[in-house]
Amino acid sequence: MGIGSPDRASGARMTTFDARPQAAIGSRPPGWLSSILVDGRAGDCDAVFPFHQRSALEPACVATARRFVDQTLTTWGVIEIAFDAQLVVSELVTNAMRHGGGAVQLRLLAHQAELACVVTDHSQTVPVAAAPDVFSEYGRGLRLVDALCTTWGWLIPGGPRKLVWAVLAG
Repeated sequence: MGIGSPDRASGARMTTFDARPQAAIGSRPPGWLSSILVDGRAGDCDAVFPFHQRSALEPACVATARRFVDQTLTTWGVIEIAFDAQLVVSELVTNAMRHGGGAVQLRLLAHQAELACVVTDHSQTVPVAAAPDVFSEYGRGLRLVDALCTTWGWLIPGGPRKLVWAVLAG
């Protein structure tokens, strides 16, 4: 088990450590993604969808995000993971709306056989996978993300925003 990775057996929360001054992170992202998110480098296949401030809290922005995923992955020729990527993005954008003060942007990054979905929101609140509750109406989103992705986490690069990222294998 790596630094900051969730303990799946016990369901423990993800730990936080400093990636660099004024940056906190969940699970450590793959090196290629870290160089893009932390160092600000551009990715080879890099697509950004900015949410409009007025629509960032409306449920319709989740459908808009799913369409962006479908269109982008079709353009990139990686449609085999489009359904899983749409589910992951739906959960990340919904969490940004519910717990992060609204979604700021969605960014898709492809590198070799991996796809990263990154959602920026207006909060520094760390995402927490809720304890399973069969009677709860909400709280399964991050568990779904965890099940579909090879890794996921968050990054607080400084300022009032947070990046929540998830990596799918292609």
